[in-house]
Amino acid sequence: MPLLTFIIPVRHQDNARDWSKLKANLSQTVTSISNQTNGDWRGIIVANQGADLPDLPEKFSAVRVTFPPNDMHELGKGSQEDFLDAFRADKGRRVLSGMLTAADSRFFMIVDDDDFVSSRIVQHVSENQDANGWTIDHGYIWDNGGSFLFEHDDFSHLCGTSLIIRADLYQMPKRFEDASLDWIKSMLGSHVRIANILAQRGTPLAKLPFRGAVYRVAHGGSHSRAPSLMRQYFLNRGVLLKPKRLLRNFRKLKMVGGGYRREFFGKA
Repeated sequence: MPLLTFIIPVRHQDNARDWSKLKANLSQTVTSISNQTNGDWRGIIVANQGADLPDLPEKFSAVRVTFPPNDMHELGKGSQEDFLDAFRADKGRRVLSGMLTAADSRFFMIVDDDDFVSSRIVQHVSENQDANGWTIDHGYIWDNGGSFLFEHDDFSHLCGTSLIIRADLYQMPKRFEDASLDWIKSMLGSHVRIANILAQRGTPLAKLPFRGAVYRVAHGGSHSRAPSLMRQYFLNRGVLLKPKRLLRNFRKLKMVGGGYRREFFGKA
């Protein structure tokens, strides 16, 4: 039984703006996960039948599904709530399909297919196996291909790669057909709702005591359309008019040196 299973839901190939970019990003994400200092984990990629995936490293496997494309996958089609609702349903179904094949796992972490995780995560879970789980409140933003990481201290509300949760707290059904759509959207399709639900049940998540993930922005395959960190935190008119805030933001920049490359990108 693996201690921690990383689940990576991949959108339908018809919903990808550029599948080759998605595939390249996914390859970097699995490299990041594979860099764990503790080997008690496995990774599962959930993708549609026929989707061309990169070569997967040891400990990774693919679960194939037949879900149709998400007609609301582009932000701007319909209202924002309709977009988010369709996104939660599509993502949640894929996550559930992956979890059901790894029901013996003690913890789960859902990872977006273009993000990066700290190499220390599995070791921390190993040292705290009776915990409910953690929110990654402190992480980094990275412009795709850039030379700097930007410290972000409300990370769990920004990025989907931000939760590590003990499996039994999901109260997962034994069969896919037994899961209600509301449960799928709230527990698996939304990284914002579940922490509040667990807290209300009396099983709150702790805060991971280190910066645990990197949110990649400003790349062509993103459907969140998150702006580049330079545009959002430095070249934004509201920031430029407030020199103290601008200075604080500069202090949050970290050069992507060897230590960060080893911990998050799986590179020397």
